[in-house]
Amino acid sequence: MTNNAEPLIRVEHIKQYFDINMGFFRTKALKAVDDISFSIKEGETLGLVGESGCGKTTAGRTILQLYKPTGGEIYYRGRQVKSPQDIKEFRKHATMVFQDPYSSLNPRMTVADIIGEPLDIHNMYSSKEERRDKILTLMEQVGLNSEHAARYAHEFSGGQRQRVGIARALAVGPEFMVCDEPVSALDVSIQAQVINMFDELQEQMNLTYLFIAHDLLVVRHISDRIAVMYLGHMVELAGAEDIYDRPLHPYTKALISAVPVPDPKTARANKRIELKGEIPSPLNAPSGCPFHTRCPYAKDICKEQVPEFNEVESGRFVACHRVKEIND
Repeated sequence: MTNNAEPLIRVEHIKQYFDINMGFFRTKALKAVDDISFSIKEGETLGLVGESGCGKTTAGRTILQLYKPTGGEIYYRGRQVKSPQDIKEFRKHATMVFQDPYSSLNPRMTVADIIGEPLDIHNMYSSKEERRDKILTLMEQVGLNSEHAARYAHEFSGGQRQRVGIARALAVGPEFMVCDEPVSALDVSIQAQVINMFDELQEQMNLTYLFIAHDLLVVRHISDRIAVMYLGHMVELAGAEDIYDRPLHPYTKALISAVPVPDPKTARANKRIELKGEIPSPLNAPSGCPFHTRCPYAKDICKEQVPEFNEVESGRFVACHRVKEIND
């Protein structure tokens, strides 16, 4: 990982609200992402974790401007990505690997055409031979054979389809990739192969990842730092090992306590923190700290004020009014 002063990607106070029709000509804002900020250095992997519905996929899509942000700024190499021209230029350097390899590939297109589509869009070849050579090189990089080029997506296994999706994402020669739960739809035996491939590609091509997942073991393996989201808010951000060895936010503590441990003795000694109650709906988010309805440490201030996302230690950010008290 290179240590440039300027991060590759910087996100400041991003918000993504969706207007939901409540009937009788009334709408209400669903706050899928509500004021999150972070940066990613060149060559780094930032893991983004949280329960289903916490807004992590929406955050990834908003950063790539697949959704127009309701508020906030996105910077790429220090320059704000705002105008249509900025977005078009940004998308030459930033791509996405989608969660479901079954639905993200066009069933009517051959593998060669799926991988070649970004090359067509950005006019990245001067002859049919160059296009074919680029496609075959991409296929080789992700572990597919050249004879697969003329086949269709339905002829492949889940793991192979995801490799096709990764090759498509690599076609433009990106610097930044949003990986949206790229292994969650795959068998466990295949997951490790695909994760190792992400590691190898990062090393070979100096890629920078935002790696979105709910499986904390997968995220720990691939990430340099981990950000934890809850109900549209970011609640903790720290180095991957720091998050695992010493979580500070009550929600992160609960998530880590639920991670399976292979050693039976350690597993018995670990006390799982069970959160009471259901996750509130983002349509009817609680006042104050979004986690206070399920937090065992909540006090009156937690119900009244949204905690700031502050740096409590060097490189470690937490949004909790009582972070010092509960970790002393």
